Amino acid sequence: MMNDIIAYCLKKKGATKDYPFGSDPLVIKIAGKMFALIFENKGDYSYINLKCDPAIAANLREQHTNVRPGYHMNKKHWNTITMDGSLPESDVFAMIDHSYDMVFKNLPKSSREAVSEMN
Repeated sequence: MMNDIIAYCLKKKGATKDYPFGSDPLVIKIAGKMFALIFENKGDYSYINLKCDPAIAANLREQHTNVRPGYHMNKKHWNTITMDGSLPESDVFAMIDHSYDMVFKNLPKSSREAVSEMN
């Protein structure tokens, strides 16, 4: 499942992978800004941190026991999802889309235009 999650993130327009903190986590960025941090095999499960609108983040945490405030992140704007199989992959993809969109819309106009022109 994590390979599918990573591949999905990297299919986003302008997405790049980076390891700024060493071999773990894998950080996926757009125009130099993080939208996903993937911690593989931390204990029993892998985890993914995703940016989220604060109201939506709180709602997701109430609905799902495997969605918590962001690990080592601003807990108002980031969620950590435990990849334990309790969420359908389509729900995780929707959260990735939301994170990407949140970061994209806050990029400077020149960066948004440069990403939009990529193939």
